[in-house]
Amino acid sequence: MKIGIPVELKNNESRVSITPAGVFELNKNNHEVYIQNNAGLASGFSDQDYKEAGGLILPDIASIYEVAEMIVKVKEPVESEYKLIRPKQIIFTYFHFASSKKLTQAMIDSKSVCIAYETVQDEDGSLPLLTPMSEVAGRMATQQGAKYLEKPIRGKGILLGGVPGVPPGKVLVLGAGVVGIQAAKMAAGLGAHVTILDVNLKRLRYVNDIMPSHVVTEFSNEYNIRKHIKNSDLIIGAVLIAGAKAPKLITEDMLEEMAPGTVMVDVAVDQGGCFETTMPTTHQNPTYVVNDILHYCVTNMPGAVPYTSTLALTNVTFPYVLQIADLGWQKACKNNKSLNKGLSIDQGKVICPEVKKAFDY
Repeated sequence: MKIGIPVELKNNESRVSITPAGVFELNKNNHEVYIQNNAGLASGFSDQDYKEAGGLILPDIASIYEVAEMIVKVKEPVESEYKLIRPKQIIFTYFHFASSKKLTQAMIDSKSVCIAYETVQDEDGSLPLLTPMSEVAGRMATQQGAKYLEKPIRGKGILLGGVPGVPPGKVLVLGAGVVGIQAAKMAAGLGAHVTILDVNLKRLRYVNDIMPSHVVTEFSNEYNIRKHIKNSDLIIGAVLIAGAKAPKLITEDMLEEMAPGTVMVDVAVDQGGCFETTMPTTHQNPTYVVNDILHYCVTNMPGAVPYTSTLALTNVTFPYVLQIADLGWQKACKNNKSLNKGLSIDQGKVICPEVKKAFDY
């Protein structure tokens, strides 16, 4: 199979969808891998690295789409890529369709085969291709939140861990999944007082077992959310319903109950966000203020640490890329139930139930 690796066009997205090691393995299996010029540079991989692994370098993105039977990306295609996608071409990437009807309709119109990383799901309900980026994003949520609590950036002027004689900051984490646990782990490591809310008692028991005593759990409902936001310094939205829009757990009127300078980080922004006031932002302009509450809603947080993120992502995506290349997408999806869950759009037909529901298809 001919596989194309384009440069990511999303704002400040520096990850690349395959490493030279992956190119080497695909080449061993008689597949041709075409890499756009400098696609891996920001992640630490030069064109020469790819050439030595057997990759073929092409000068521009149009050449990649023109030659490839399968496009392997990190983030969803942007508008300038829509016209490059061909009927029956396989696009394997993070799509987050439920957050964008425009993207969904464009992929329907392209008649391509769209397989979404974020809905590939194992029998135990885990999301193997989402997990490593959720781990990165969860840790970054606390890291960024701690930074934006500084007064020069319109935060409260609070050091999350406090110092001897001064109490630590308070962190509220909505969701005890991968993102939430990683965010709580980082916040706890800094010495902050952390509260995690979730509706899944099994997850709360797990958090209770593994976290230190200054991380406390509580069942998630509107009453408890309203109670905690009043004195939280950093609020991290970490809610995920696989393939579907995130629920709005913090409404605009709730902002009036928060102290000015509170920081809200919405990691669920790719799925529409779990704050009513969430608007997608970029690494170039990551924050905005609503009612004196600072919002950080960057849609590709792991893109800021591309070396770590690329290695973590390709560790899990590569086996699926190889299966699709070896067998073709139809046989690969038939043989692999986890991969089949990722099939979202098949040549104009919406397959994913959550996407159908999101837009009434």
